[in-house]
Amino acid sequence: MTTTHLTHITEPPGVAPGTGYTHVVTGTGRLVQVSGQVAFDEQRNLVGAGDPKAQARQVFENLRRCLAAAGADFSDVVKFTFFMTDIAHLAAIREARNEYLGDLPLPAASAMQVAALFRPDVLIEIEAMAIVREQRSNAVAE
Repeated sequence: MTTTHLTHITEPPGVAPGTGYTHVVTGTGRLVQVSGQVAFDEQRNLVGAGDPKAQARQVFENLRRCLAAAGADFSDVVKFTFFMTDIAHLAAIREARNEYLGDLPLPAASAMQVAALFRPDVLIEIEAMAIVREQRSNAVAE
């Protein structure tokens, strides 16, 4: 599937179909790399202690804000990397992702369970890579 500046290759020849992600996303524009975001609010208070759904929603809100600061949005994301302390949190992450992405094509993704994140009450961390359309890139650079 091709959007204005990204091409999503969901089923490359000879590769088993994926579930909940796109195998390959390519595009043209300006690269935006968003560091791993956790469920902190603006005052660095943890949102949703012990609640992976609440944490996932806050993480995606933080990603939205970071992308916006770079002149991007979720339509520009080509890859998410999900880190979670329990792989069972993946369902909550996908639910929040779907709320924020809506009908957009799914980006590439990697998901991994980790032994721990930097604080024991932080359950989820997500980083994003985006490619911003050239038209937006020029507008942000001015």
